[in-house]
Amino acid sequence: MEIFPERVTKLWNEWEIRVLVVISLLLQIMLIMLGNRRKYIPRNRIRVILWLAYLGADWVAAVCIGVLSNSLGDDCENDSQKTKKVIWAFWAPFLLLHLGGPDTITAYAMEDNELWLRHLLGLLVQFGGAFYIFLLAWKGMPLNILAIPVFVAGLIKYGERTWALRSASSSHFRDDMLPRPDPGPNYAKIMGDYTLQKSQGFNVSFKPVTEPSAKVNCFDPDAPVLEVGYALFKTFKRLFADLILTFRDRENSQSFFCNTDWKKAFDVVEVELGFMYDVLYTKASVSYCRWGHLLRAVSLSFTVSTFAAFLLIHKHEHSTIDLIITFLLLVGAIVLEIYAIIVLLSSDWTMLCLSKHKKAFSCCRLPILLPAEKRWSNSMVQYNLLSLCLKEKPIKCLGPLRKLPYVHEMWWKYRLGQDEGILHRFSHVYEMLEEYRYKSYVPVSTDLKELIFQHLKEKSNSAKGQSNANAIYKQLCAGRGDLVLKKEKYNCHSDLGWSVEEDFDQSILLWHIATDLLYYTDEQDQNGSSVRTPDLRATSKLVSDYMLYLLVMRSFMLPDGIGQMRFQDSCAEAIQFFQDNKADIEGRTEACRKFLRVNTEVSPLEVKGDKSKSVLFDAVRLAKYLKSLKTDGEHWSNEKRWEMICDVWMEMLCYAASQCGWKEHAQQLRRGGELLTHVWLLMAHFGISEHFKISQGHARSSVVVN
Repeated sequence: MEIFPERVTKLWNEWEIRVLVVISLLLQIMLIMLGNRRKYIPRNRIRVILWLAYLGADWVAAVCIGVLSNSLGDDCENDSQKTKKVIWAFWAPFLLLHLGGPDTITAYAMEDNELWLRHLLGLLVQFGGAFYIFLLAWKGMPLNILAIPVFVAGLIKYGERTWALRSASSSHFRDDMLPRPDPGPNYAKIMGDYTLQKSQGFNVSFKPVTEPSAKVNCFDPDAPVLEVGYALFKTFKRLFADLILTFRDRENSQSFFCNTDWKKAFDVVEVELGFMYDVLYTKASVSYCRWGHLLRAVSLSFTVSTFAAFLLIHKHEHSTIDLIITFLLLVGAIVLEIYAIIVLLSSDWTMLCLSKHKKAFSCCRLPILLPAEKRWSNSMVQYNLLSLCLKEKPIKCLGPLRKLPYVHEMWWKYRLGQDEGILHRFSHVYEMLEEYRYKSYVPVSTDLKELIFQHLKEKSNSAKGQSNANAIYKQLCAGRGDLVLKKEKYNCHSDLGWSVEEDFDQSILLWHIATDLLYYTDEQDQNGSSVRTPDLRATSKLVSDYMLYLLVMRSFMLPDGIGQMRFQDSCAEAIQFFQDNKADIEGRTEACRKFLRVNTEVSPLEVKGDKSKSVLFDAVRLAKYLKSLKTDGEHWSNEKRWEMICDVWMEMLCYAASQCGWKEHAQQLRRGGELLTHVWLLMAHFGISEHFKISQGHARSSVVVN
């Protein structure tokens, strides 16, 4: 029994190749339009669409080449079929063009770069398949001849993609930046001279040779952002290959960042990361060099000349639908190439080149066709434990189901860890949806950027010029709130040190919950002090919710730990507390007040044991400690308390940035960018990084004979 009727099968065989070719063209349009937008759009929907288009484009083009070779291998019954297969064979080189992909995306993820050898093999196989189709359909007709320049263009595009993937692969990217082997001064020869002179009875000693110090390449604070960003990018891109930096690099960078303002500093970092994204995920390594310009000119001229010749040749023996598809392929190839040139002219690379030649024409941005290039999303995700536990944003489509008595009872038993039962699998799906439901995006505020910049500048200045600067910089990298609590103006490490000396994920949860408790209860204070410090309160809340998002949804960017377990247990305990006090809790403020009324005189560890990893009431104890802080017998003002809380969050944010690996930072560039990555690179520019391994250079000494 046939699944599909014979008429449907025959119709599909007739239209299969045509449909696949058109789909391949549409996927290329999607890729070139959306490829660069993921750099500044953090939403999941664009990544899903792009992922499907990225995988589908290669698959459809490869399948179409296979179907074409199979179809043309069949014996032709009459002249009309032979003519039809000639024009179908003309489509094969266009599929090579599609396999080459657009300039705006070569790799969907970092892992794609590591598969460049697979793409090289694919280039050989698919070119062989397309050439086989070309030979099968050769009849000496004009269309057969016109396929040759398109073959050349397709081979160029596919080769460009393979080379870009190879250049961005971790091994080649690292090898290209490795300096020449440096044996250093000839120790054996120097010691040989020393031994010889000493054996002859001379009084021999070593005298340091003073070398002229290399001039620090100071950047002009008023220099264009693009020029400074590119100059620093050439040095600090080594961070993305886990290579070391020298004290000269630190001095060069500090000469600019310690003498500029926060806005220009963040703009420079944005430029650097924009260049890094282009190198890792696009054809930038090929497109913006002389060979790239030459190959683009060849590819475009061949495609345009083929289109012009196609308009002139005799085409009446071909069907109308095949001619329309051929016309679409030619026009599509030209339009996509022109759009790629517009993107190239609108890029920071072109603006940099023009600015160096004092020709920074803003009109090159072509704002009507393409807006000024955005370098990242400039947003940060917010995720709040109390909001999640209070069910402020329930998933509406599943609401009626959960209201059923049996389902409701089993659900809460599962959430409280009392039973897994029938809803075990359903609950995991629900929790995943719940996570994204409670995730929100907010712009990175100017207050937050300024506070981060001032915090890092203050740290950098404290170490600069010290005899043990390297040790101080290393200590600054390891600070995760404890250095703030030890400051003379706070001096509260003895009371609060326990909250920042536990596992880092535990410290994040403790301070996140405590910040919420103070945020919603201080808001109602009558002394007015909370009104005088809205920026510090708001900034502390922003960073607090952002750090929880990193802990729950980007845990791979934080040090290893059991953060997910602690988060789940804390949520379960909070839900249980809200269930027990359901009648008295109407919102976050009332919930926070209810928490603070709980007697926490005895440590939760002594009462509950350590099986549950919840830190909920440890955070309540921390909030109470923060409220009761005193200096010389006087309670701290709200202003001083929030200043300290904000400083602790700044240090935690910087610690998280320094502990995150370069691969994780690089992966976030394709997800709209991550604030943590910008902080990480800014820390390196201020010298606060463990990548500065060369502290003094070569020691030069000469043998002195008395």
